[in-house]
Amino acid sequence: MRSPVNRLSRALTLGLIGAATVLSVSFAPAWAAQAPADPSLQAESLSQSYESEDAPAIVLDRASYNVVVIEKPKPAPEPEVQPDENEDEEQPAQRSYPSAPSNPAGAQAIAAEQVAARGWGSEQLGCLVALWNRESGWNVNAHNNSSGAHGIPQALPGSKMASAGSDWETNPATQIAWGLGYISGRYGTPCGAWDHSESAGWY
Repeated sequence: MRSPVNRLSRALTLGLIGAATVLSVSFAPAWAAQAPADPSLQAESLSQSYESEDAPAIVLDRASYNVVVIEKPKPAPEPEVQPDENEDEEQPAQRSYPSAPSNPAGAQAIAAEQVAARGWGSEQLGCLVALWNRESGWNVNAHNNSSGAHGIPQALPGSKMASAGSDWETNPATQIAWGLGYISGRYGTPCGAWDHSESAGWY
């Protein structure tokens, strides 16, 4: 027969054990009470529990994955338009030359034929007419007493024109032929000779 003290001690012990059991069951999560014994089923049950609205938030560990940043491709730069170095330079004004006579006569008509035979255009005839107007007035007998220049082209001396013909003193065609040869060799064209005469006063 047990003593009353032993019975009281046993009752208290059983009561504390029961209370602990109730507390452990009460504070255990719902998924723990429903978790199956099979480990694979337990893992599936845990996964479903975390997917529910009441499941705790999952915190990712930055050390477990890598972040790759892909740079956005840059557009190709547009080519720079280089300014024209000659754009700001002033272009020289086009030179205007004397006009050729519309209906040359006499010595000028002979000169027009010889100018065309050399492949020069009417512009060159205009320069030639203006040049020899200044030099001799297209006179086959024009003579410069101070320099000795003679004839339509004012050859210096006049005897140079003998290379074009023995009638150089009186024949305008001979004088013109010699004068055009002299101009071609020294100035290139009658307009080249005219430019020199304009700047220097002689050719």
